[in-house]
Amino acid sequence: MNRTALAVAVAALAALPFVAGDYYINLASQILIAALFALSLNLLVGYGGLTSLGHAAYMGVSAYISGWLFLKLGLGHLLAAPLALAGTTLMAALFGLVALRASGISFLMITLALGQVLWGLAFRWVSVTNGDNGLSGLTRPMPFGIDLSGATAFYFFTLIVSAASTACIAALAYSAFGAVLRGTRDQPRRMLALGHNVWLVRYLTFVSAGFWAAVSGLLYVYYHKFIHPQALGLTNSAEVLLMVIAGGSGTLVGPVAGAAIVVLLKNYVSAYVERWTMLLGFVFLAIVLFMPDGLVPGLRRLWVKFFGARA
Repeated sequence: MNRTALAVAVAALAALPFVAGDYYINLASQILIAALFALSLNLLVGYGGLTSLGHAAYMGVSAYISGWLFLKLGLGHLLAAPLALAGTTLMAALFGLVALRASGISFLMITLALGQVLWGLAFRWVSVTNGDNGLSGLTRPMPFGIDLSGATAFYFFTLIVSAASTACIAALAYSAFGAVLRGTRDQPRRMLALGHNVWLVRYLTFVSAGFWAAVSGLLYVYYHKFIHPQALGLTNSAEVLLMVIAGGSGTLVGPVAGAAIVVLLKNYVSAYVERWTMLLGFVFLAIVLFMPDGLVPGLRRLWVKFFGARA
């Protein structure tokens, strides 16, 4: 069933530009970017048991570094992109040394504080970030000479990058390292007694989550061709955490489903429902009440209950 569902999903994603207009293609690109962002946080929340409220910092910093290098130093995307990824990953490595001195609510508060510091810098460091005006005038890259200014071309670019990134995240999650990571989430003392370095496993996961968030940040700034301090804000961090929890943390499909729900409510339903945030709250409340482990695990449980495991 999983292979069939995957094949259907891939076929649907590939066929979308041929059956939908630019609006829906752009909406799908936003969902893919948000899904990758949510999957990066899921490494911490779902597999590591570490809830972060500052994850938007990595997406935002990656976007800012790329935009600044392009606008201020005149570097092409071929150089700006890897430098942005390297700089953001280094920042995640430094932040991890601070944040992982604690766990639980203390870890959450430290990540929140670090994220808010960067958000404040983005607003105040006008000479670098242009303050509340943000960085504008950016362009999209042209890999192999392919123009990504059109909705369809950029959608396929985003789809390829997101699919490759998701495959790498899946390989990590289902590797021996991923099994150890889940062990540190469920039984950290037992894993320590078995000889595993719990702190190091969490630290490497923290850095990895920062890297994949940085990848989503590059896609984000390429899509919008603009970056604003709000991208690093608490709202963005809370939004991606909502995607992970609502869809089902600790799964690969869950954060993708959560991202689709939030992006659709934010960009599509909001055109018809003025108080769409209230609707989002009701959706989240319903998921928590009736499917406390998330939408995807809940639907899977109902499927097995009514149709059997082999259906």
